[in-house]
Amino acid sequence: MIKFDLDFFYQLIPTMIHYLPVTISISFYALIIGFILAVIIATAVEMELKGFSQLAKVYVSFFRGTPLVAQLFLLYFGSVQIFPILINMSAYTASVIGLGLNASAYMSETIRGAISAVDKGQMEAALSIGMTPLQAMSKIILPQAARVAIPALSNNFIDIVKGSALAFTIGVTEIMATAQMEGASAYRFLEAFTAVVLIYWVLISSLSFGQKRLELYMNRFC
Repeated sequence: MIKFDLDFFYQLIPTMIHYLPVTISISFYALIIGFILAVIIATAVEMELKGFSQLAKVYVSFFRGTPLVAQLFLLYFGSVQIFPILINMSAYTASVIGLGLNASAYMSETIRGAISAVDKGQMEAALSIGMTPLQAMSKIILPQAARVAIPALSNNFIDIVKGSALAFTIGVTEIMATAQMEGASAYRFLEAFTAVVLIYWVLISSLSFGQKRLELYMNRFC
């Protein structure tokens, strides 16, 4: 008969919540990195910039086509062999960068799709009044594309939060790592991982609720 230790379960919750800010901060900084890179990549591909456009497509293909955990290991354990200066890079920093790079590949496709949804005549009209393609993209196209992209980008952020659970594989002490350590120390893995799953569920549900509210708000301007 399976015995679920409620006392141990309840004791774990505050411990895991203590490390929740680590998970949230990793996700937030990864979102910033991912969004900035995604805008650059989407703009380069959509404007078909010579050389850079093809490089961006390879970049997106690589990060979308390989497992996130493998990318984190390559960045944290492998890159130091090529760039010895990275030997002092912390696991936290590697997690933020790795998640940000991975997220940028997916977010760039979201943004590129939003740009494509903007009427092509908008670009032609901007060019006809003397704007450069870059000016037209930044001042005319991207602001309109943002209304289409923001709800979808919220999904990307949720994926980043869930992906941050892999940070424990390279040594970051966050809620998943806490569940692993506490479960191993007491041989109570059922309680430990039930607790961490519930915390992630509540967190993601809260973000999903915020996303729906954002969609309703954005729809008012569409």
